[in-house]
Amino acid sequence: MLRRIACAIVVFAILPSVLFGQQKTLAGRITPLINAHKGKVAVAIKHLDTGETFFHDEDEEMPTASLIKFMIMLEVYLQVSEGRISLDDKLTLRKADMVPGSGILTYHFSDGATFPLRDAVRLMIVFSDNTATNLVLDKIGLDSTNKRLASWGMAHTNVNAKVFLGDKTSLNKDRTKKFGLGNTTARETILLLEKVHQGKVVSPEVCKEMLGHMKKCDDKLKLKHFLPEGIEVAHKSGTVESARTDAGILYLPSGPVTICVLTAKNEDRSWKDDNAGNVVIGRIAQQVVEHFAVKKTKK
Repeated sequence: MLRRIACAIVVFAILPSVLFGQQKTLAGRITPLINAHKGKVAVAIKHLDTGETFFHDEDEEMPTASLIKFMIMLEVYLQVSEGRISLDDKLTLRKADMVPGSGILTYHFSDGATFPLRDAVRLMIVFSDNTATNLVLDKIGLDSTNKRLASWGMAHTNVNAKVFLGDKTSLNKDRTKKFGLGNTTARETILLLEKVHQGKVVSPEVCKEMLGHMKKCDDKLKLKHFLPEGIEVAHKSGTVESARTDAGILYLPSGPVTICVLTAKNEDRSWKDDNAGNVVIGRIAQQVVEHFAVKKTKK
């Protein structure tokens, strides 16, 4: 009996420290959020100064929704550097190009409007403009992004079709049916983000310009949902009925953190601001910020 009592005392003495230690890890903070979500979640996180990481289903291919527009932007700037196109090249909007969904071209621009490729890229990233995205894809070639990423060893990130034109422009009907506009993995996405942060896509100046577009992304419902106003985020998000995605760089006092959260097969398919997919992405980002804030304070 005395031995049992002694063992119980030891267990209860250790338990709080075990639980407290678990709370201090990224896994202890984020895994419960993933487990509670009614849908699939893939996550990749890396602090670019310390190297600390968290991964969950990071190699699972998931739908990108409009997050794929980040990868399309990379291909634009790479083709510019190769002299194949110019950011000053003029694009012309035709009524036949106009597709529904996010953006402003379809709803606020007239048939025949012309503007430079640079502006189309801005619209694609800042306002997630679907029509601008299709115009950009026409300019660079629908399959060019995929070929580029495959040459970098990232075969699980693909543009599958033009926006809202999957039935007519699909590059792979099986992928389009399964993933929609695009697919990626959380790991490949943060590798691309790190490459941009390091200034290794064309040049540091070009990477700074691309990050500038991403810092102006107008979606505040996912990574930024629960973050303080002072936290700067360069990101690109995506929204379709059963999936919510967001990926970017959190600029924290302790240093930059790449983060990608992909959700799919979500039970909550509503379009409200507090959609469960939006919320789980926001809560994960919130925990990342709090985790690294605590670590910096302790130093």
